Amino acid sequence: MIKFDEDKQKDRIDTLHKKEEEELVSTLSSHHGVPYLDLSTHPINIDALRIIKEAEAREADLAVFNVTDKKIEVAVLSPDKEKTAQAIEDLKHRGYIPEIFMVSHQSLNKVWERYKDLSYSFQTKSGALDISNEEIMEVTKKVTSLSDVKKMIEGVLSLKRAYRISKILEIILAGAIALKASDIHLEPEDKDLRLRYRLDGVLTDILHFDSETFELLLSRIKLVSELKLNIREKAQDGRFSIKLTDSEIEVRTSLLPGPYGESVVMRVLSPDTIAVALENLGIHPRLLKILEGEIRKPNGLILTTGPTGSGKTTTLYAFLKKIYTPDIKVVTIENPIEYHLEGIVQTQAEAEKGYTFAEGLRSALRQDPDVIMVGEIRDNETASVAVNAALTGHLVLSTLHTNNAAGSFPRLLDLGVNPKVISSAINISIAQRLVRKLCQTCKKEVALDGAHKELIEKVVKGIVDPVYMEGIQTKNSWTSVGCPECNNLGFKGRIGIFEAILVDNNIEKVVINNPSERDIREAARVQKLLTLVEDGIIKVLSGITTIEELDRVVDLSNVL
Repeated sequence: MIKFDEDKQKDRIDTLHKKEEEELVSTLSSHHGVPYLDLSTHPINIDALRIIKEAEAREADLAVFNVTDKKIEVAVLSPDKEKTAQAIEDLKHRGYIPEIFMVSHQSLNKVWERYKDLSYSFQTKSGALDISNEEIMEVTKKVTSLSDVKKMIEGVLSLKRAYRISKILEIILAGAIALKASDIHLEPEDKDLRLRYRLDGVLTDILHFDSETFELLLSRIKLVSELKLNIREKAQDGRFSIKLTDSEIEVRTSLLPGPYGESVVMRVLSPDTIAVALENLGIHPRLLKILEGEIRKPNGLILTTGPTGSGKTTTLYAFLKKIYTPDIKVVTIENPIEYHLEGIVQTQAEAEKGYTFAEGLRSALRQDPDVIMVGEIRDNETASVAVNAALTGHLVLSTLHTNNAAGSFPRLLDLGVNPKVISSAINISIAQRLVRKLCQTCKKEVALDGAHKELIEKVVKGIVDPVYMEGIQTKNSWTSVGCPECNNLGFKGRIGIFEAILVDNNIEKVVINNPSERDIREAARVQKLLTLVEDGIIKVLSGITTIEELDRVVDLSNVL
């Protein structure tokens, strides 16, 4: 008895139909003068799919399956179809050089099927992590809170497919961008891995997940950051960038070995978070007017001081944007370049390659600049060149790591700068901190009492000029509550608190005698400018922040 195998017969018919279609397309391609290609055995370049969206590709009956610079290979059913021809013309207008191939339906379907892997695919090119703008924007649209990031990662963790590691990294990065996190922390612990974001300067838990997934994720992060996969006992630093349509976000990766594995911190340098106008930094109007005058001087040194993460670079960028005009030359030496400014020459210091801040500054001076920004003065060589530049007709902007404005002068003396030239070189020294702003939707007003009342009364009494307190109430403060608008944190965004010391005759006399910070502060009192604590307390009484938040960034224990 002969047994008929229906499935096998169907497979034979399908194979015959496919073969017939391939033969037909091969014949038609000669008629159209377009080369024929069978993509069933041809490799597909995933990056090429990013050039045209899936919906547009299907509508136009074509697929871009390979790309080399601007040269692309395009598979089409028929070059005569109107929508196909229009799509090819659009690609040419975008600067691409297409090479056309005629293919069968099955060849096109093979390419279109690969679109489902696109959002999980990362391509590294000299440290660039190229994420499709549509894909990352899709993730950022879904992320409005910390719990959204947690749910999305948990959803992917349940999958077993190979692409899940890349997808987790994509969600972590997109979540950080959407929530405006400055840093991403991946910390291996005894039994699992802890993921945290630094939001408005404070670390916030997102979720814990298994160590096995983290090991795979760590390899992926090393790969895109161009770090060595086999080194686990030494610290490593790398970088990559996320290219979006209208901006490029740089991510700095730091790996540190620990008892449970390598700890990862990724710093997210987003242009959007650093592009703040000078008027929006939180500078008191009186000091703002002084600063606007100082940054328009043709020469001198303007210093911003404070610990890491206090917003110094943002302030310097705000200065540059305020003073830049096409008729002046501005050169910056930074590490890293955090925000690209149009019309300004920016260069990145890389000490490991011998291009230090001092070397960059010397090179910048040969570029005939009017204004120079030096990312940081950290050694005597850079300090000396910066001071000499300020004395020879250049406006120099830079940062120092000191606790307050008065500390700039002893610090420069420690770096070997001649005390006789410091007062001639420096225009103004600024100190700043960043405090979290209360969520204006849910903040709660409370009456001042006890230690808080005593502290505020003492600070207010010490404010030299009563003008600062005009229109400011002293009976109440506000406290954080938490609501969906602020991710239940009670705070949303950050603002600066500032103090400054101008160089005048009093400061000049004191600097000659190797002064302490206290000596500088006493000499500066006649300038009637607010201190960090005074500026912070005014913001507390104005309902912008809380006493507890101010105490987190400025030591209030010495006030009472």
